[in-house]
Amino acid sequence: MLMEGSVPLDEEGVYCCIGGRTMLDIVKEAAADAKAIVAWGSCASNGCIQAAKPNPTGAMPIHKVITGKPIINVPGCPPIAEVMAGTIVHLLAFDRIPQLDGLGRPKAFYSRRVHDTCYRRPNYDAGLFVETFDDENARRGYCLYKVGCRGPVTYNACGAMRWNNGVSFPIQSGHGCIGCSEANFWDNGPFYQHLSSFPGFGIETTADKIGVVVGVGTAAGIAAHAISTNIRKRKLIQNDIKNNDESETKGGA
Repeated sequence: MLMEGSVPLDEEGVYCCIGGRTMLDIVKEAAADAKAIVAWGSCASNGCIQAAKPNPTGAMPIHKVITGKPIINVPGCPPIAEVMAGTIVHLLAFDRIPQLDGLGRPKAFYSRRVHDTCYRRPNYDAGLFVETFDDENARRGYCLYKVGCRGPVTYNACGAMRWNNGVSFPIQSGHGCIGCSEANFWDNGPFYQHLSSFPGFGIETTADKIGVVVGVGTAAGIAAHAISTNIRKRKLIQNDIKNNDESETKGGA
């Protein structure tokens, strides 16, 4: 069964009421005999904007109102058409649900970050960032991380598959990824909280700076090794000299 939209639970009978029945009742009836449920889009997968604070309707994603059924989340606002088609084809062709990640998303489409397949990634690695949307760096196509791109923490196939038969995706159109395939993305603010750093280095550290740091560390290690080796050699030489002197003294006696 394919479902779209979040399910409002507050004030029963007020929101999304059809023929005197609540959406929750209708969803449960439709899901009763389903072999599996596919939650289309971020509303069905994680609640999206309807479930954002203060969530006046008590909107919930499908997996929080339906139990005992396999649920495949296909988030995105909207999801990529080929991802939707691929999920259905897998169910029909193999008669089983695809391999899912920790958030119930098909790994075939949600196992890599948008950051990993972004064509602007080389600029990120080189420390070349857009500072404002209308600056010269934006016209040069530099990385959008500083103006809010959530690509480094968002798992989706946007950079590889793109929309409209592979024509484009938000980053290619000049706007950073908003992270719509991640749970609770809306409550993290319009541009969200960024990673403060990657392991060992600041988020904005350039490749050259990293190279210098690594080089200094390597040089320090080599120097320390050389010093310790020379100290050991000196001790060995001194011991050899001492042993030879003692041998000559005993021989002379």
